[in-house]
Amino acid sequence: MSMTDPIADFLTRIRNGIRSRKQAVACPRSNLKVRIAEILRQEGYLDAIATAEDSPQGSITVTLRYDGRSGCAITGLRRVSRPGQRKYVPAKDVPRVRNGLGIAILSTSQGLMTDREARKRGVGGEILCEVW
Repeated sequence: MSMTDPIADFLTRIRNGIRSRKQAVACPRSNLKVRIAEILRQEGYLDAIATAEDSPQGSITVTLRYDGRSGCAITGLRRVSRPGQRKYVPAKDVPRVRNGLGIAILSTSQGLMTDREARKRGVGGEILCEVW
């Protein structure tokens, strides 16, 4: 079965894992999902990432980060650019998420990066999602 929006599926699996208090979430692997998960790990939203070659496509397992009071590091996820409505921004209009408390992940000509990095490099691109 083909999927229309695999990034939205990945974000929804993470959101559902947080709501059901899971420690780890697994989903089909793609290079884009691995890069998004790496950015979330670097920014402190995830604990670990593991990939497995158990099927022709493989799978990615992300370990969610919780604090001591059982609150998750991720309080919200939002898919911005969808297959039906793409959202592109120039370098000067890269948005701030929650006044700098969250991140936006952009797909630029120089690869996937956060909104802060895109502003620093002076590049724009497609806003994939926002995490706070």
